[in-house]
Amino acid sequence: MTPLFSRSGARRTGLVTLICGALAAGGLAAAGVATLEPGAASASSHREAPLISGAPQYDNTDLYAFVSPDKPDTTTIVADWVPFEEPAGGPNFYTFADDAQYDIHIDNNGDAQGELLFRYTFRTHTKNGKTFLYNTGPVTSLDDPDLNVTQTYDIDLIRLKNQHVVSDTKLADDVPAAPSDVGKASMPDYGKLRAQAVYKTAGGATTFAGQADDPFFADLRVFDLLYGGNLSEVGRDTLKGYNVNTIALQVPNSLIRESAEQPVVGIWSTTQRRNAQGYYAQVSRLGNPLVNEVVNPQKDKDRFNASQPWNDGQFLKNVTDPELPKLVEAIYKIKAPATPRNDLVDVFLKGVKGLNQPPGVRAAEELRLNTSIKPSMHPKRLGVLDGDNAGFPNGRRLTDDVIDAALQVMEGELVGSKNDLGDAVDKNDKGFGKYFPYVAEPTSGSRGPLAKGTTAGTDVRSQLGDALRPADSSSGGSGTTTLIAASAASGAAGILLIGTALAWWRRRIRRPY
Repeated sequence: MTPLFSRSGARRTGLVTLICGALAAGGLAAAGVATLEPGAASASSHREAPLISGAPQYDNTDLYAFVSPDKPDTTTIVADWVPFEEPAGGPNFYTFADDAQYDIHIDNNGDAQGELLFRYTFRTHTKNGKTFLYNTGPVTSLDDPDLNVTQTYDIDLIRLKNQHVVSDTKLADDVPAAPSDVGKASMPDYGKLRAQAVYKTAGGATTFAGQADDPFFADLRVFDLLYGGNLSEVGRDTLKGYNVNTIALQVPNSLIRESAEQPVVGIWSTTQRRNAQGYYAQVSRLGNPLVNEVVNPQKDKDRFNASQPWNDGQFLKNVTDPELPKLVEAIYKIKAPATPRNDLVDVFLKGVKGLNQPPGVRAAEELRLNTSIKPSMHPKRLGVLDGDNAGFPNGRRLTDDVIDAALQVMEGELVGSKNDLGDAVDKNDKGFGKYFPYVAEPTSGSRGPLAKGTTAGTDVRSQLGDALRPADSSSGGSGTTTLIAASAASGAAGILLIGTALAWWRRRIRRPY
């Protein structure tokens, strides 16, 4: 079994595995493995609450915010939606919802209210409704006529004061989003499509929207009777091979922070969905990772997703008296840190004093980033816990191991209970980019071996064109044979393309903006 720690001693091996699973599941019943329920899985904020788990298009999975390593005068925000995208899940591949507002909120003075809001809204376009195909041939550009289903989006910058709109500025209009990566035959150069989806906006910002590899990494195999029943199956990134829909936004630091003297910003993302009356209801919310999984009990999960940071006092007891350490103590007899857990309040609700805590801060669940901290030349995966102040919980970089960091803090790392807990998954399965949008390209739908009788680089249109050409009388019927073979291959491809549909869900609540 892969070692899970270096300082804490061998007796904690089972504990580490269990805590990883508890984080993934949103907590375990103290009675033990027999009480685990199927279908409760979540990762960071994948499927973290009962209602949103049935509406993946609106489900925030992760939020990242960091000073851009190659442009330190800017901040990059990466927000992901649609968890566990199976790359080959056609024919209806993965889109953002047309009836949603995907919002990135900025609190630049620590009052738990947003002063800036970047709003993304999407529109889906279909060129040919008489085919089931997502693309009708190889796609070489975002405006390729063979890309049958496309999306474009607008970005609005809304300035607020006390939750009232002060101004609304259009930053971008009708920007093309990158499509799902159907496969090598459909999209022979996906990197080119990704590059075309990077767009410079008004006001000096840069944006990207489209599919990407899920940057979150963790071992979630707790549901196979706690890692196979003998705690031996740990250290596997169970998010490997899955994609998400990503919104990435790079903005000047001067645009989002209050001033050079007050450079700390609080960031969170939300999704609003339009209801039958035409009003928008907030259905998902995300700041720090793992909060709605591990901190909030079942009764509060849906309420948290519909709530606002300035009302987070209602959830304070979940933080100061958390459930997870009690479960660990009940099962493994390792004493939980004493309550109230003010250390958790300081780190996750206020920010670390002297690092990313704004003056006069109001406790609220936001991802707080000090935009004046320069990027690390050699980032450490545990961030602040390992002396790297440019990492989590000062914002969150793509490479930050938030599972291990959160485990260690939850079990008392900051109050004298030194530990080295982790899930034995220390990095993503794919490397990240050095330039915006930094996220790795999605896993291709045709990631498996090629079918028998085909070779790499085959042009689908040429094959079909040759097959449908009239038979040559001198060929002894070979043209007919080719047509039959091509028709059979096309039928098989059609069957393979038939996939699953996304579930829809509606909630009704009015929003002030």
